[in-house]
Amino acid sequence: MERKVRVRFAPSPTGPLHIGGMRTALYNYLFARQQGGDFLLRIEDTDQGRFVPGAEDYIIEALKWCNISPNEGIGFGDGPHAPYRQSARKIMYREYVDKLIESGNAYYAFDTAEELEALRKNAEANKSSFAYNANTRKSLINSITLTTEECEKKLKNGDHFVVRFKIPELGQVMLKDIVRGDVVVEVSSLDDKVLFKSDGMPTYHLANVVDDYLMQITHVIRGEEWLPSAPLHVLLYRSFGWEQVMPQFAHLPLLLKPDGNGKLSKRDGDRLGFPVFPLNWTDPFTGEVSSGYRERGYSPEAFANMIAVLGWHPTGEQELFSMDEMIKQFSLERVHKAGAKFDPEKTKWFNQQYLKKQTDIELAQSLSQYIEKQPKYSCIEESRKELVFLETVCKLMREKVHFVHEIFDMAPYFFFEPQSYDESVISKKWNDDAEKVIQTYLQSLQTETEVKSNRYEELFKATCADLNLKDGQFVQILRVCITGMSGGAALYDTMALLGNDIVIARLKFALNKLS
Repeated sequence: MERKVRVRFAPSPTGPLHIGGMRTALYNYLFARQQGGDFLLRIEDTDQGRFVPGAEDYIIEALKWCNISPNEGIGFGDGPHAPYRQSARKIMYREYVDKLIESGNAYYAFDTAEELEALRKNAEANKSSFAYNANTRKSLINSITLTTEECEKKLKNGDHFVVRFKIPELGQVMLKDIVRGDVVVEVSSLDDKVLFKSDGMPTYHLANVVDDYLMQITHVIRGEEWLPSAPLHVLLYRSFGWEQVMPQFAHLPLLLKPDGNGKLSKRDGDRLGFPVFPLNWTDPFTGEVSSGYRERGYSPEAFANMIAVLGWHPTGEQELFSMDEMIKQFSLERVHKAGAKFDPEKTKWFNQQYLKKQTDIELAQSLSQYIEKQPKYSCIEESRKELVFLETVCKLMREKVHFVHEIFDMAPYFFFEPQSYDESVISKKWNDDAEKVIQTYLQSLQTETEVKSNRYEELFKATCADLNLKDGQFVQILRVCITGMSGGAALYDTMALLGNDIVIARLKFALNKLS
């Protein structure tokens, strides 16, 4: 009988979730939904020394923001395999360690950290390296070299110990990876990893395999950095006699720096000015704040689409996918082996495409929310905060911005009176004729009551014609007088939105300042 697909995202709460981790979570989610299976969130906190306060909540919040919803797990409701935090499952791991010891697949090791460090330094001095493996374990302090009585005495006395997996001396480990194909590793290249510590906590390797077995995981979809651990995990499944239910593996490619040289890191984002985390993160120890995509103004839909195509693409040229479309088309076989080069500019393009899909009123509502959250914009006149005004602003600017909040950077003149003027335009184009055009145009506007966009244009052309001048030579001067900037939204539509009183006031101010 074919098993129901069950996958898991199992991050460690050791800091903020990198976008590579978000991609892993998304691929698990897409695969589970497509296969009609289950997706769960498990927190792997066996390494208590690296625990970072707030990291677990951050993981949950990031998944929710990105609309990645596990069926069960921490923060999403208990299922039949609770608890989903490994520290809360601590007591059950001892049973499985004992099984490995009894079957001869694991052993107690009593070597101290100081003794092992001395062996490493001695090996370095001899230009070699030390590994706890089949070649060295027979000369070290463990239950292989000690008598049963000596071993029991050490355990009874409370001596520090770890339990190590006993790697076979000969043979190969063969792994069929969905992304990478057949992977073959000689066991002689593996060392005897620690599975369990005397404080009662398992290491990642043991807890990971035991939990995947108990939670009936059918597919392990995780980052490429875990590929070196996969042979050990396969050996653990064999040692427990669980080969028939061993999950299929899929190791995802790395996210690479923009230049393609090496793994993408926080330092790259800091250096080049883009986020590598989904949400803002404040380091609880240093107070350092790292920016996130949410706070930069990205929509969760654009973010999910962007990370989905970093390493995966279906047949065809389509780049924009809704979540439902990604679920329908996703395939692990279409995930690339090679690393995916990260392009910060492409992330902006994705957001712009999703921004274009929104209606003017939807954009206006987003802009309104942004204004309300920014204390520095509290001085904006109430009339310019109204949705009907913001809706027109968004209509005029939607093709020019990647993010709604960029409207304030690119078109502040909708909200504030210009106090300075683009010097590159003024120095070249402000002259006696320009002053005469603006002065005459102002006089014409003062005789008008209600002026619409086309009327502003008609009057300006008529003004220039009456002065025997070409209107095209002075349009940019008019724009600078109204907005202070050399470019922006359609000029006459901008003037119509601002209203004749404001247009007249701005022209008077400009004439006074520039004459």
